[in-house]
Amino acid sequence: MSNRGDILEQVMTKVGISQSELSRISGVHQPSISQFLSGRTDLSDDMLDRILQCMGYRLEVVRRPMQPELTRSERRSWLLHRQLSRHLSPESLLEWTPRIHSNLDRLRSGVAGQPHTRNLERWRDLVDHGNLPGLRRVLTGLDRDSIEMREVSPLGGLLGQDERDRVMASL
Repeated sequence: MSNRGDILEQVMTKVGISQSELSRISGVHQPSISQFLSGRTDLSDDMLDRILQCMGYRLEVVRRPMQPELTRSERRSWLLHRQLSRHLSPESLLEWTPRIHSNLDRLRSGVAGQPHTRNLERWRDLVDHGNLPGLRRVLTGLDRDSIEMREVSPLGGLLGQDERDRVMASL
């Protein structure tokens, strides 16, 4: 049961408490409780825990690592970019910048449509501002945004062939 509103509703039913009584006990306005239950308003883990405590319960959040499903192409791109992140430093970025700009210009002439054109501008902004934490997030991230950024990566040609071959062999 991952929906926080469902968890709240389940405990309210088990305890036999109404929205108005829970409101009086917790100090949370009754319309807010109603919106939490219906899913119209997002209920944070902290707020849910606070409300559950008023009914004699605590929220247990279980965190576990999971490996997302990536296509072969997405995994290949992630591995290559992760390898680049090992070399990323202020000095290496300065050295790479002319090549990155050249790659950005080449990509811009061959790419149309969103999100690709927007992502090329985001690459340029990250590089031009020397945003190493932002670059590392894009290079190593497994979220959809990072995957889409890597689809138009201007970092081609920065890894040596031997290093590239080692990464590819790990696939």
